[in-house]
Amino acid sequence: MTTPSAPDESPGTSMTDEEYGALRASAALWAGTSVLITDVRGRVLVQRVDYRPSRLLPGGAVDKGESPARAAARELWEELGVTAVVDRGLAVDWVSAESFGAPGVMRFPGEILHVYDGGVWDGERIAAIRLPGHEVEAVEFVEPAGLPGLMIPGDARRVLSALRARVEGAGPALLENGVPIAPGVLDRVGALRTARVPRHHPFEPAPVPDGLPVHRSQGWLFAPDGRVLVLLDPATGAARLPGGAPDPADHGDPWATLVREADGEAAATAARPLYLGHLLGPEGPEDPGGPEGLDGPDRPDGPYALVRHAAALTRLGPPPAGPAAGSPADRAPVRALATPEQVLELSDWGPHGAAQLAAVHRARDLLGIPRADRRPLTELTGPVAY
Repeated sequence: MTTPSAPDESPGTSMTDEEYGALRASAALWAGTSVLITDVRGRVLVQRVDYRPSRLLPGGAVDKGESPARAAARELWEELGVTAVVDRGLAVDWVSAESFGAPGVMRFPGEILHVYDGGVWDGERIAAIRLPGHEVEAVEFVEPAGLPGLMIPGDARRVLSALRARVEGAGPALLENGVPIAPGVLDRVGALRTARVPRHHPFEPAPVPDGLPVHRSQGWLFAPDGRVLVLLDPATGAARLPGGAPDPADHGDPWATLVREADGEAAATAARPLYLGHLLGPEGPEDPGGPEGLDGPDRPDGPYALVRHAAALTRLGPPPAGPAAGSPADRAPVRALATPEQVLELSDWGPHGAAQLAAVHRARDLLGIPRADRRPLTELTGPVAY
């Protein structure tokens, strides 16, 4: 019996089964598997092991005759003492022999590494972790931006790519040495590569109390398909809602602040505003500052309110002009549509995020806008009329 040596070989070229098997064996790669698990704040579970200084996701080698998914479930049991069904892929990474930096005696031929979604674990499930007493010394949950400092570069790239694929919800990302071969908007801006500023302020679905200053007004601006406008910082990858700090021209009206800021930074206009509530900020020294604009002299000395509205987008103009060259910090934000859940996953709003999300969906219903299914974020590069 003869077998073509490759699908596109000429009809006259063939080899024996033994020769074909030997050829394929000479090109064989290792197979590995890992599981990406996050807590409710979006931090990633990593393991400290006794055989290397860098952190790892739960996982390991795929045994002979074992599928990658079964291997992932087995590794969760062996390393964390957890029984789980592993049936959703996030990434498949082709790891080249040259990228790994393995010693020559290892004869590392390269690897195909599968990353599976282990889901979001609450406190009860985390408390159920039982380490084996050897190999895995400890586990910890790490802010995504902290992974490059704890993992070897290829591992960190793979985990961040898999995490972005989870947010996008379009199926497994195909990677080469941790880099997507077809990057989405989150990959292009480097979402989650810098630390998310924790905003664990309580959400109050009520008017701002008299005497409490408003230091920021932001909005959930809905497109007709149920997604909202989100702004991605090209310098940091950070995601935020349109809006900004009050100006005297706003005459103390938070909606006027949002209208002015959304037009200036995103060329966005909206109508039919609904007041959602406000986040109650702590006194200034307790606030971490960051992309919501409360650093330096603008940081309040006492409690303050961060107001939230919901509204229907009516128009997006051309993207605001930024410098043609220069640093990303000087460029206009990238405009994209995302589901409210995706916005939450790209942020760190702590235990109060769910309350704000519930208020957002109540407002969406009142606006007569459908609930959006998860899909990849859509970058808005030109004008749109709704």
